[in-house]
Amino acid sequence: MGFLSSCVFLDPGQMTDLLFTEKDLVTSLKDYIQAEENKLEQIKKWADRLDVLSAAAMQDPEGFLGHPVNAFKLMKRLNTEWAELENLVLKDMSDGFISNLTIQRQFFPNDEDQTGAAKALLRLQDTYQLDTNTISTGDLPGSSSLATLSSVLTVDDCYDLGRVAYSEADYYHTELWMAQALRQLDQGETSSAVDDVTVLDYLSYSVYQQGALERALEFTKRLLQLDPAHQRANGNLKYFEYQLAKQRKVEVNKREEPESRQKREMGGRSNDYLPERKKYEQLCRGEGIKMTPRRQSRLFCRYYDNNRHPRYVIGPVKQEDEWDRPLIVRFHSIVSDKEMDKVKELAKPRLRRATVHDPQTGKLTTAHYRVSKSAWLGAYEHPVVDQINQRIEDITGLDVSTAEDLQVANYGVGGQYEPHFDFGRKDEPDAFEELGTGNRIATWLLYMSDVQAGGATVFTDVGAAVLPKKGTAVFWYNLFPSGEGDYRTRHAACPVLVGNKWGESRTRTRFSPQGPTKTEVIQ
Repeated sequence: MGFLSSCVFLDPGQMTDLLFTEKDLVTSLKDYIQAEENKLEQIKKWADRLDVLSAAAMQDPEGFLGHPVNAFKLMKRLNTEWAELENLVLKDMSDGFISNLTIQRQFFPNDEDQTGAAKALLRLQDTYQLDTNTISTGDLPGSSSLATLSSVLTVDDCYDLGRVAYSEADYYHTELWMAQALRQLDQGETSSAVDDVTVLDYLSYSVYQQGALERALEFTKRLLQLDPAHQRANGNLKYFEYQLAKQRKVEVNKREEPESRQKREMGGRSNDYLPERKKYEQLCRGEGIKMTPRRQSRLFCRYYDNNRHPRYVIGPVKQEDEWDRPLIVRFHSIVSDKEMDKVKELAKPRLRRATVHDPQTGKLTTAHYRVSKSAWLGAYEHPVVDQINQRIEDITGLDVSTAEDLQVANYGVGGQYEPHFDFGRKDEPDAFEELGTGNRIATWLLYMSDVQAGGATVFTDVGAAVLPKKGTAVFWYNLFPSGEGDYRTRHAACPVLVGNKWGESRTRTRFSPQGPTKTEVIQ
C-alpha cells in the first residue's frame, strides 16, 4: 500500500504545525500594523497642529513673526522638532515582525511541496471525477460547511494549477484549469496577476496539443480581439488556420487511429490510465463490483476468541467479514484512543519519506506512487508497541517474534499508494533477504483515524473496498498454505479526499522456522 501526496514531503501533523505557524505570523503582522498605525497617528497629530498654526500665520506673516514668542518657536521647530519628526518617520516598526518571519521561514514549504500539493489536487480530481468548479468552490463530498467557506480557489489559484500541469506537459489538466480561471474572470472576478490574454494563450496551446485545432483557433481569435498586437497569437493564428485546412482535406471516412480514439475517450489523459487505474479509481469512488445477495448472506459478524485464547475467552473481540474470496476480516475496537495517541506521539519525531521494495534491485527506494512519511517502532521502545504486537499474535495466532517492526505512516494531502502486492513474487530478487525471515504471510491494517471522504483500501483484482474506521484493524492472508502468493490480494490505498488518514496500521507476518510475523503501522 502507499500514497501519493499533494504536499509531497509534508504529513498532516506538519501541516497542522504550519497552520499554527501562520496564525502566529498573522498575530505578529497585526502587531506590526498597530505599531505603524500608532506612528502614523503621532505624525498626523503633529501635521494637524502645524496646519492650524501655519494657517493662522499666513493670514499676516509679518504680524505673526513680529511676536517674539512666535519667532522663537519657529526657530525651534525648524531646528529641533522637524528633526525629531524625521526620526519618527524613519523609525522602522517592522523589526519584530521581520525577525519572527525570518525565524519561521525555515519551516515553510518549498516549491516542490507546492507543486506536490497541486498534483495531489489533480489526482483527486481524476480519481473522484470532480469538475473544476466543484473543487474551486470547495464544495467537496464530506467537507464541513465551515471548511468550505474558506476553501475557495481564486483565479490566481486556478491559473497556478494550470501552470503546474503545463510544466508537466499535462495539457489535459492545463486546459481544465485555465478554462476555470477564464470562467471566473468572465464572471467578474478580478486579479492583479492574471488577465484574460494570458489565460487564453495557455488555453489555445493546450487544446492544440490535444489535437483540437478548431477550439485552439477559437481561443486564439478571442485573444487577438483583446490584444491585436500579440505576436505569438498572430503567428499561431496563421499556423492553426493552415493546419485546419490541411486536416479538412483528409478523407472524411478515413478511420481514426486507435491511439487517437483511445486518447479522446479518456479525455486526454495519459496512456497509463488504462486498464488497472480505471478499475482502481472506480473502486475508490464506490463503483466497485457488488456481491450477489447469496454471497453477501454468507458474510457474518461474530465474537471471536481465537479458539478460546485465554485473553479472549471472557472478553472476545468483535470480528466482521468484509469479503469472502479472499477472506478479509475486520476486528472492531482493537486499540484504544490512548494507545493510538501514544503510537502517533512516538512516531511523529522520526517520520521520514516512505520507501518501497524495488523489484529490479531488491533494495528499498522512494517512489512517485508512494509519497508519505513513515517511521518504524520496535517493541522494546515502549510498552504500548509491545502490547499491540502481542495483541496481534493473540488474535491471529501468528508468531510475532520474526515480525518486522511496527511501521507508522502518515498520509499527506491526497495521500495514496497505488496497486501492489504485499508479498514478494518469484521473479523478484529476495526482497526480504536482509531480514532472514522469508515472504510475508499476512497483512494487518490498523486504522487510527476516521476519514470524511476517500481513503479506502481497495482490492483491484476482486473489486473489494474497505473503508477506514478508527480503532479497527483489517486482516488477510497474502499466501496460500502452499506458500504461493495469492494474487487476489493486490490492493491499493485510495487518496484521501477530505480529512487526514492517521492510522492505517499494517502488520505482515513472514515465514521462519518458528512461525513468522511482521508489524507495521501507518498513520
